[in-house]
Amino acid sequence: MKPQVDPGHYFNKSYDTKERFISYWHQINEIMELNPKKVLEIGVGNGFVSKYLKERGVNVVTLDIDERLKPDAVGSVLDIPFSESSFDVVACYEVLEHLPYENFKKALSEIFRVSKSYAILSLPDASRVYRLYVHIPRVGIIKKLIPLPRLRPPVHKFDGEHYWEIGKAGYPLNKITKDIESVGFNIVKTYRVFEYPYHRFFALKK
Repeated sequence: MKPQVDPGHYFNKSYDTKERFISYWHQINEIMELNPKKVLEIGVGNGFVSKYLKERGVNVVTLDIDERLKPDAVGSVLDIPFSESSFDVVACYEVLEHLPYENFKKALSEIFRVSKSYAILSLPDASRVYRLYVHIPRVGIIKKLIPLPRLRPPVHKFDGEHYWEIGKAGYPLNKITKDIESVGFNIVKTYRVFEYPYHRFFALKK
């Protein structure tokens, strides 16, 4: 495996949008809620999440195939260079779609192997939705994503980065969830970020 982009890809205004920072909140919150002692983050990106977690006192080890991003360990999610059950939580955000889908279960198996208890994933979900946001006085705010089914899901074309996305032809959500469960994980929850539905999270328990 080789890096798909230059390090500068992660450090520009077009990458770090308001929506992506909202996704960062979910990435951090899902980990913090589990109160882990040791976390593995696969895919360094711009380092925002791992740096914040470290400032909160979380023992975070980062792994990436691109040594230019200065991860703690250089390596592939297909062959994670750590022993079994080394981490309370393994976080892998917007990474696995950068691999051909035939490698998906292999990567999941490696995540399962090094996880002691939990894994948190996020994957791109291209399924169409309406966003309903209603503020009712004395009741509060109602936020809901309403699915818009497609008779013919679009075919995904490799763009130099993503080999596949949820909701594209051949990659329905039920296929992804079935493959996640096939390696031994239980899906505690899955959801899409309301402000950024393109990011779907999976909280997994070993």
